Amino acid sequence: MNITDKDIKLVKEKGITLDKIMTQVEIFKKGIPSVVLKSAATINEGICRLSNEEKESLLKLYETKLEKLDTIKFVPASGAATRMFKDLFRFLDTYDYEKERLNSYTNYQKATAIRLFLIGLEKFPFYDKVMTKIQKWYPKFNELSEGKQLYLFVETMLRVKGLNYGAYPKGLLPFHKYSDEMTTAFEEHLYEAVGYGTANGKAKLHFTIGKDHLEAFEYAFEDIRKKVEKKTGVDFDITYSFQKSETDTVAVTMDNKLFRKENGEVLFRPGGHGALIENLNDLEADIIFIKNIDNVVVRKYQDDVADYKKVLAGKLIEIQNKIFEILKEIDKCIPSEEKLLEIKEFMEKQLNIMFPYDFDKFSEEFKLDFLRSSLNRPIRVCGMVENEGEPGGGPFWVKGVRGRITLQIIETAQINKNDERQLGILKRATHFNPVDIVCGVKNYKGEKFDLSDYIDETAGFITIKSIKGEKLKALELPGLWNGAMANWISVFVEVPLTTFNPVKTINDLLKSAHQVKLFS
Repeated sequence: MNITDKDIKLVKEKGITLDKIMTQVEIFKKGIPSVVLKSAATINEGICRLSNEEKESLLKLYETKLEKLDTIKFVPASGAATRMFKDLFRFLDTYDYEKERLNSYTNYQKATAIRLFLIGLEKFPFYDKVMTKIQKWYPKFNELSEGKQLYLFVETMLRVKGLNYGAYPKGLLPFHKYSDEMTTAFEEHLYEAVGYGTANGKAKLHFTIGKDHLEAFEYAFEDIRKKVEKKTGVDFDITYSFQKSETDTVAVTMDNKLFRKENGEVLFRPGGHGALIENLNDLEADIIFIKNIDNVVVRKYQDDVADYKKVLAGKLIEIQNKIFEILKEIDKCIPSEEKLLEIKEFMEKQLNIMFPYDFDKFSEEFKLDFLRSSLNRPIRVCGMVENEGEPGGGPFWVKGVRGRITLQIIETAQINKNDERQLGILKRATHFNPVDIVCGVKNYKGEKFDLSDYIDETAGFITIKSIKGEKLKALELPGLWNGAMANWISVFVEVPLTTFNPVKTINDLLKSAHQVKLFS
């Protein structure tokens, strides 16, 4: 590997070691093996379905403990909204209102997204704001053809000379419209956090954002702070962080040589959302709630969402209490055979931890080592939603090192698409991961785990990208809720589809979860 003095200087500035660079290049050379699925996790086989009584009990357990807990909501919000507007940008690039009617264009382009956008136009939260601009700039707007009207509307909404929404971070886009205000996803996360994360009159939230957006987020919070605190009676502690430069990864050419920019510098790329495990690791809290920036609802549905968050947190506390009790007991003495059987049953049935087939032949010392190493780990309780065709990774039983079976969240990109058996398991999945996670990151002594110790470094992704027509290989770090949490204790709980309301495209804002008044 041809490393120059300039390369060494750049690497040091980023806080990355040369050994790490060489390791990444070796990963490109060897490739990343696909995961080996044993089976899909299903109800009672990796996914817990709670009764109404159990839900109520867990909710109350969390509520009774809340005032003594330090909780925080962690919201990955780094992404720009560009992909939300993909269909609209394409419309601006390909539609010529001077040459063809809108109906003709949508028919031959099969532009169903544009049709839906047009039908729901007045239901979007930003409609009035865009129209105010348009009426000012185009006094005869109402006399224009339908195609030109829509083109000017989209252009005013997205382009720099208009509202410039195309360059906004997703968290600061208008998501909802109430009778007296328009709210962003960022603001809705504050209201939602009040429902399950308020202790002693304060709610704490942490957003991971792009450095370029920090000022905009800070301004947005100051703009709404008094209003939100007055409505909720809660003080907010908002913090931000950025994806760390030391988590960037090198890119290589198609023959695995360091890819260099035109000025000769090695090309580094952001390591993907898996890099955010470092940001998560920096937080100090008893319980951390994780939820994506675009998964919010209008306020009339927020109580239901909050209740399920409390249920998941209650499940975490219930599990933690039992684990901590076991670890403290085995610190004092070797458990009896009867107690050992009880612990084994709890670990297998409640924690989805599979024991070695020859565990009974282990010495007492090795048995205790296995229990400690298996139980003394960070814990995540993840909501899982019944699969109705929505995108997202899912829960699976996976064959790991030396054939050990573990419960994981797996993305389709990690699976060998050429293996019919693996594809069959994928198709039989009943649930998917909506990123609805509650984390316990302290051990039974109250000490914080170092989350970097529990990453499966082999669970990253290699993707093919291009710069100015030249192909390159890019490396994404193990995903935040995939490989980055692979060695956590994982408990999956079924939650209803109503808790999952992401906005992946602009038209998702027309769904009922994002509408104060539904279509008549």
